[in-house]
Amino acid sequence: MWKDIPLVPENASTIATQVDLLYWFLVALTVFFVVLIGAVVVGLVAYYKKRDDGRKAVQIEGSTALELIWTGLPLLIVVGLFAWGTSLYVAMQKVPADAVDMYVVGKQWMWKAQHPTGVREIQDLHVPVGQAVRVTLTSEDVIHSYFIPAFRTKQDVVPGRYTQMWFEPTKIGTYDIFCAEYCGTGHSAMIGKVTVMEREAYERWLSGSTGEPPEVAGRNLFESMRCGSCHPVDAAVKEIGGAPPRGPLLAGLFGKEVDLQGGGKALMNDEYIRESILKPQAKIVANYEPVMPSYEGQLGEEQILQLAAYIKSLKGSP
Repeated sequence: MWKDIPLVPENASTIATQVDLLYWFLVALTVFFVVLIGAVVVGLVAYYKKRDDGRKAVQIEGSTALELIWTGLPLLIVVGLFAWGTSLYVAMQKVPADAVDMYVVGKQWMWKAQHPTGVREIQDLHVPVGQAVRVTLTSEDVIHSYFIPAFRTKQDVVPGRYTQMWFEPTKIGTYDIFCAEYCGTGHSAMIGKVTVMEREAYERWLSGSTGEPPEVAGRNLFESMRCGSCHPVDAAVKEIGGAPPRGPLLAGLFGKEVDLQGGGKALMNDEYIRESILKPQAKIVANYEPVMPSYEGQLGEEQILQLAAYIKSLKGSP
């Protein structure tokens, strides 16, 4: 009977063991103090009930050594737990350099995933074993939460923002994906599967599917919307009559800081690209006029992710 009621999900990622060690230590520590304090309380009640000889209570002045022990020991335990939890949190945020980028958009009530090759999935996600995967997440409507219990990873998916999580699966198999944030009447049906495959099998699966890579789809969208008329992707400004471009050149700009009107700087990242597309007047680059229109309501989250992927792919000197 008990094998059908697992106490913990399967351990299937590189970070899962570290999370479990901290979790079980907290459980053991809690049980220890519950038993210790309960035993002391019961023992004292039994002892003093037997000593009901009519004597009055005697004032106890206390002990400095005892005060130091029951103050210092919990302090050491709490500080140790804080340091342990912080180091684990930092490890969970530090994405390996060789991680593969994937994109997931949450929507009532489904998960839409896109692979680097452009392959798309609904609810499911296929990944190769032993390969670190960075997932960039956003939502089209309300707050969701991307939760893979077997990998011990959970990340809130917030509308209007990009969040990231990463994992490296260690076991071949199929594992559940849940939405861990109540998101409406269909919340309980927002369930998917992660399928971890051998690398060769994953490559065969990819080759049997069709789709444009995000940067290619982003380039096509960039060209179809004539973004290049204001934002040349390189220094070939002569294509627009030799006049200075109306917007910043984009090649090599991703990951760098840009100067803003009125002083200050902004980092050119996914969040900045999204804000510049939907709310272009929020941060105006120095030496440029605020002439860019808003594309809010015209572009979906997947399209914005594709444009960001295209801008990331542009190489050169900004």
